[in-house]
Amino acid sequence: MTDVAARNRRNKRRGADWETELRDELRDAGMDVERLRLTGKDDEGDLVIRLGDGRFLVVEAKNARLEPGTFIGEAEKECGNFARHRGLDPAAVDSVVIVRRRGASWRKAYVLTTVERYFGLEEPK
Repeated sequence: MTDVAARNRRNKRRGADWETELRDELRDAGMDVERLRLTGKDDEGDLVIRLGDGRFLVVEAKNARLEPGTFIGEAEKECGNFARHRGLDPAAVDSVVIVRRRGASWRKAYVLTTVERYFGLEEPK
């Protein structure tokens, strides 16, 4: 096996471990959170938090070097997939990226989104 293949497997395992840790810690904090399953090209994100009143927060969990633009683009696409697959109003589904910080607890992870999504702004016409 090549060094690249071994590194890729290690990174994938670390990512899966981060998703599990984040899910478990959010549950312990009282949130209604579930892990989402990979659905091929129509991936829906890593976790979903039920916010109540029919609203959802799709979480893309990252244990990788910070790439905000790439991460946000992925999260927004997956948020759309989640809503579409369930016939939900896209306005009822938000998304964030939670990026693990090296050497810090899960509570100190970074949460990424856009100004538009955070403040609920409509796209200019």
